[in-house]
Amino acid sequence: MVNVLMVIAPAVFRDEEYEHPKQVLEGRGATITTASRAPGECRGKLGMTAEATIGIADAAASDYDAVVFIGGGGAEVFFDDPDAHRLAQEAVAGGGVVGAICIAPSILARAGLLRDVRATAFQSQREDLISHGAVWTGAPVEVSGPIVTANGPDAARAFGWAIGDVLGLP
Repeated sequence: MVNVLMVIAPAVFRDEEYEHPKQVLEGRGATITTASRAPGECRGKLGMTAEATIGIADAAASDYDAVVFIGGGGAEVFFDDPDAHRLAQEAVAGGGVVGAICIAPSILARAGLLRDVRATAFQSQREDLISHGAVWTGAPVEVSGPIVTANGPDAARAFGWAIGDVLGLP
């Protein structure tokens, strides 16, 4: 069984960037756990609600095959969050997959994971990624080894498929 941790902001996560990859990954056999700052109800930009069952401070990357950071304006709360950085760093160090979409690739960049890595994000994050050493591509989805990045809502399904492919899901 493949376990995926999806990290969303407590408020203003991007609904389709959470919902579409979740649907794709569950459809391919993955089990999804949703995390946020703390357990409880989270609200998307477009009104979706999702239940976080674990706080990121209590999450261990070793319990998951992938850690995926969802975008939307609220994701900014994780840009410099030490628990978010720890999760991403531990996932990569442990051989797991790390994904981030929209503005969330800035979390990975600031955690030091995108140095010399081909990556994409929402256009507003271009300079942030470059200043942290990423090789900016601007593509809808970019796969660089175990790191998958995507540029926004229109790429959400393809992002889910790319993560599933890296995980080797059917």
